[in-house]
Amino acid sequence: MEFTLGRDSLYFNDFRNSVRYYKLYNINYAISLLDKIRTDVKDGWLTDVKSLISGEIYNDFIEMAEDLLNQGYKDPAAVIVGGVLEENLRQLCLSNNIPIVKQDLTSGKLKPLKADTMNTELYKAGIYNMLVQKSIVAHLDLRNMAAHGKYGEYDKDQVQLMLSSIIDFISKFN
Repeated sequence: MEFTLGRDSLYFNDFRNSVRYYKLYNINYAISLLDKIRTDVKDGWLTDVKSLISGEIYNDFIEMAEDLLNQGYKDPAAVIVGGVLEENLRQLCLSNNIPIVKQDLTSGKLKPLKADTMNTELYKAGIYNMLVQKSIVAHLDLRNMAAHGKYGEYDKDQVQLMLSSIIDFISKFN
């Protein structure tokens, strides 16, 4: 509970002050406290701090990409907004219990899934439809072109469309 809600939360302090011994009444109190937390989360009264921080960081990167694009720097804007998309795919996988790593068969080490693979898994899980999935494929392709110096294969208008589409995607799916 401390990790999720923090040491300063009312719930954590209530638990720490009220549940001190392994007695049935303490267990019952802890269960009722967990029920309150679950209800508050379900009703939207508790917001995940990590989500808030991530949202602020995403907004900073989105604003940075918009500024770069407005100044005529389409290439770094495409890379930045593509990175925001990839991280949002990762977070969407995590929130839907879709693995974001796989074990390499030769080394045995865990390796992160590529953005395209996460996109496919999210589609297969029914998180979004095929139209969204194909749109994300196009955005990831544009980001890869920008990251690999293929600057002539897309234009500023396509980056602007990508940026708008990713903002819309984040608002709908995160």
